[in-house]
Amino acid sequence: MDRDRKIPEVNAGSMADIAFLLLIFFLVATSIETDVGLDRKLPPNEASPPIEMKERNIFRVALNKNDELFVEDDIMQLSELQTAAISFLDNGASLPDHEGYCDYCKGEKSADSSENPDKAIISFNSDREASYGMYVSVQNELNAAYNSLRNRESNRLFNQNYVDMEKAYYAAETKAADKIALKSNIEQVREMFPMKLIEVETNKKAK
Repeated sequence: MDRDRKIPEVNAGSMADIAFLLLIFFLVATSIETDVGLDRKLPPNEASPPIEMKERNIFRVALNKNDELFVEDDIMQLSELQTAAISFLDNGASLPDHEGYCDYCKGEKSADSSENPDKAIISFNSDREASYGMYVSVQNELNAAYNSLRNRESNRLFNQNYVDMEKAYYAAETKAADKIALKSNIEQVREMFPMKLIEVETNKKAK
């Protein structure tokens, strides 16, 4: 065997040109799906003057360090929270001849509870020493209250659950045209029961 025989070299001078041409090909040939996401309003950065809210339109939920749940200063079991939140959100106390009247609300129309779903706010204050599991459970119950009411109205208007519409909207296999129709329906239901769930920090811990 001839050890002095040289191994032929591969000419790689044109590899960069080939890679560049392939890159251009994929950029031209690949179609990018347009996202038709749901709009979500974020709070402005600049400071804004405080908005006056009636106490009747605020549903106060607090969780203390012992994982005890308080609603409007009264102790409550977690299993009762969703029903209590639904009653508050669906109260619809505004009269038919008043602004903000809710003709689809089915609550008791109590003068001590929320005027309409747009004004109804759920305020949640959790002690930092409360367990994470209980914190998540409270959040889940409050979210379930909104979804329950949204499901009711979605079934009435579109004969389809709101939660199912959201799943279909975010599913990768759903066509863009179908997503546009779903988006319109979802936003309509959200306007009927807008989620106004805020977490507040106070100087004192929950009881």
